[in-house]
Amino acid sequence: MDGLSEYGPWAVIAGGSEGVGRAFAEQLAEAGLNLVLIARKPGPLEETAAALRDQGTAVRTLAADLTDPRAITAITELTIDLEVGLLIYNAGANSYGSEFLDGDLDRFQEVIDLNITAPLALAHYYGRHMRTAGRGGILLVGSLSGYLGGSTLSVYGAAKAFGRSFAESLWLELRPHGVDVLELILGVTRTPAMERAGLSFDVPGMTVSEPDDVAREGLSHLKDGPVWIAGGNRERAAASNGMDRAEILLAQQRMMAKLLARTRQEPEA
Repeated sequence: MDGLSEYGPWAVIAGGSEGVGRAFAEQLAEAGLNLVLIARKPGPLEETAAALRDQGTAVRTLAADLTDPRAITAITELTIDLEVGLLIYNAGANSYGSEFLDGDLDRFQEVIDLNITAPLALAHYYGRHMRTAGRGGILLVGSLSGYLGGSTLSVYGAAKAFGRSFAESLWLELRPHGVDVLELILGVTRTPAMERAGLSFDVPGMTVSEPDDVAREGLSHLKDGPVWIAGGNRERAAASNGMDRAEILLAQQRMMAKLLARTRQEPEA
């Protein structure tokens, strides 16, 4: 992919072991960048790293839980001797879904730490180095869930809304210093994690994206910040910003019920 070499020689990808994160890693490796991959599960992480090393890419890995504050220190120590020109934060999943009053506040805090605390810490650390260097890129993976609330998505959706506003502000602050900032908004994407969750991807009218496609779209539009909505979901995002919030929320809830239908089915006897 043309134009990515300027973000080298090293890129850090949080959530870089499978799905969209692996697609980012593969495409950046093809463009000649070396990689630091961070993910929670060591198995898929090392599998991805080995495949990239076989292709001649230099790869460092760290298996870490990004809800643990010690992970940030471990990442910065791992990269202290590297010139990191690109940070991709792709680790912001909904790690705990529950109706708010029935949920555990400590588990909700993990969602906040994964989607807000950790990306802020990494953007702060690497962003300062990029500002000094006068070049670089920060790509934060967001979600359409940040455009509207949802049952069992109260904390996750709010965190994603925060992330979009943060990216817009960071874009304003860093663009005079030659640093690109992009919030890449994803809709429903056919990742291994979503497939393991048993989600139904054949809901009529639902747009389903593939990891390779959205990663390529994000990297192609790094300079088109502060926000890029991937996978043909621009109209859906625009509709989610309408003024009739009650009807929009109820329509979204009906769509989500169809998406989650398979996970709620009773097992066969």
